[in-house]
Amino acid sequence: MPNSLVSELVRAVVRAIVTRCLKLPRSSTLDLAGGDGGDAMRLAARGHQVTIVDYAPAMLAAATERASTAGLTELITCVRADVTALPADIADGAFDVVLCHNLLQYVDDVPGVLATALAPLKSGGLFSMMAINRHSAALTIAVREIDPAAALAALGTDQSRTQMFTSAVTLHTAEEIIPVLQSLGCQDVQHYGIRSFCDYITDDARKYDPAFYADLEQLELATTALPPYMHTARLFQLTARKRDI
Repeated sequence: MPNSLVSELVRAVVRAIVTRCLKLPRSSTLDLAGGDGGDAMRLAARGHQVTIVDYAPAMLAAATERASTAGLTELITCVRADVTALPADIADGAFDVVLCHNLLQYVDDVPGVLATALAPLKSGGLFSMMAINRHSAALTIAVREIDPAAALAALGTDQSRTQMFTSAVTLHTAEEIIPVLQSLGCQDVQHYGIRSFCDYITDDARKYDPAFYADLEQLELATTALPPYMHTARLFQLTARKRDI
């Protein structure tokens, strides 16, 4: 499947969800493990001040270059740091929004990482996390690889490998993560599905057709919170508010 096209679709849907949840015309946003700034640039373009934290210098250099090219340098700050050991000036609870997208599948201590991610968020602030949905694993294998035996095996494990980084990952479900967020002081937790249809349409070439892609994006947007599609989507996104102290 074309990664650039999929990334664009994911960012369009995630941006729509975050924008819908974000009630401030301007915000201070922390993008944890923000990579090359794909999410950050879109928020900065709308006037939000975004701090990107990532441990990879190459990713931060790419984000800095993208910000410069887009004329967003004043709205984008890049910080090299481990998400599990944030600098004091970031972890002081000053942010209106914290994004934690595509990180949980790479860590062992999920509650600990989520607690660290929530620490910089103001009371009442918006938290958004996204991860690979374990419910989608067997379906993806059966549809895209046409391998029912491997799909059957996937039902019994939470382990997988990413195509992009060819690294081992642990798959989670929204049903598992929601109670963790609630135990960490989150309220109004909402569950969304991302790529509910895209991954199960095997004609990847057709996705490059602008009209087809536009229709696919509208379909994805219409089903983010619609059962049963949100439960079998390739990714799940959770938004929550940090409980007022």
